Amino acid sequence: MQLILESLFNGVAIGSVLLIAALGLAIVFGLMGVINLAHGELMMLGAYSTYVTQLVFKTPLLQPFYNCYVIVSLIVAFLVAGIVGILLERSIIRRLYGNPLETLLATWGVSLILQQFVRSVPLAYASGFIITILIGLILPLIIPKKVHHHSRAYVVKAGVWGISVLFGLLSANWLATSISRIGRASARNVDVTAPMWMRGGFDFLGITFPVTRLVIIIITIISVFSVTWFLNQSVWGMRIRAVTQNREMSECLGIATNKVDVLTFGIGSGLAGVAGVAVSLLGSVGPNVGGSYIVGCFMVVVLGGVGNLLGTIIASFSIGIMTDLIGAGRLISIWPDMPTPLASTVDFFATTSMARVLIFALIVVFLQFRPSGLFPQKGRMVEN
Repeated sequence: MQLILESLFNGVAIGSVLLIAALGLAIVFGLMGVINLAHGELMMLGAYSTYVTQLVFKTPLLQPFYNCYVIVSLIVAFLVAGIVGILLERSIIRRLYGNPLETLLATWGVSLILQQFVRSVPLAYASGFIITILIGLILPLIIPKKVHHHSRAYVVKAGVWGISVLFGLLSANWLATSISRIGRASARNVDVTAPMWMRGGFDFLGITFPVTRLVIIIITIISVFSVTWFLNQSVWGMRIRAVTQNREMSECLGIATNKVDVLTFGIGSGLAGVAGVAVSLLGSVGPNVGGSYIVGCFMVVVLGGVGNLLGTIIASFSIGIMTDLIGAGRLISIWPDMPTPLASTVDFFATTSMARVLIFALIVVFLQFRPSGLFPQKGRMVEN
């Protein structure tokens, strides 16, 4: 019984990381029909945001609040990945809706650019660039609407971006001088240290539950409930679902479909950033960290049913539990009387990497009989 509970917890923990990583992709790919191969790199940006936030909280001014940096990094990672996602949607994706192959190739190129960007550009200057864009997007929302319609509105826009650039440069300069580790470019992996309250474990029924994994599970639960509430209860969530089902009719009803596209892509990208926070707490962070999850994310979304959050949840936890049962060799311990041919097969795949190969192969076989996944759902891509 203890072995089963331990396997279930480990499987849920693995599935939680996969779920929070696939949650944003379920929105972008499932609701918008965009094959975003840069989703893993958005996770990578979220992980690096956590690293930068950690270093900022080590400065003398914020050192007393160091144990709170994980909570702040969730907000920072969401904003950073969301901003990059919005820029990606406005500059590239918007022109490629309805062309999955083109979006696949374009976002693959973006993923390579982002990887090289992180390798070549110091994190201090990259942070300054993000701050510039963030302020440039937020300030127009604060300025009264009548100013935007003034005859000299272009002066206001120029002033907004001038202030944004100034704050971005000042922030980059402060980061570069205050934190030497992010003031120079480095392609090496970096490590995020968990605060004291996230270290150690919680003992229950003879099983030790690592606090870090429990926190990741909690973050996943909050993310799932937040996305579910937003899509089903909020005004913009209903607009997103309306545009997903019938874009032309939504436009006739006065819904700003372009704003809906930007919001949807921003939220999906922001969730990838939140997933990056979870990933950073489990191991070192590098430019290629997102590539370890992108295939699994697509498998989860396709297996669960494109655009279906319940299917995404079930698929994530199923893959996580199977990965632990097979990869850690627990299945043989739980079922000692397993037939010899089956036991030999399970023993051959008794590593994490080989377990993923077996699971993905089983998913491919399953999709041959049910290509729409566990819970198929209509969306823009289905209609097109």
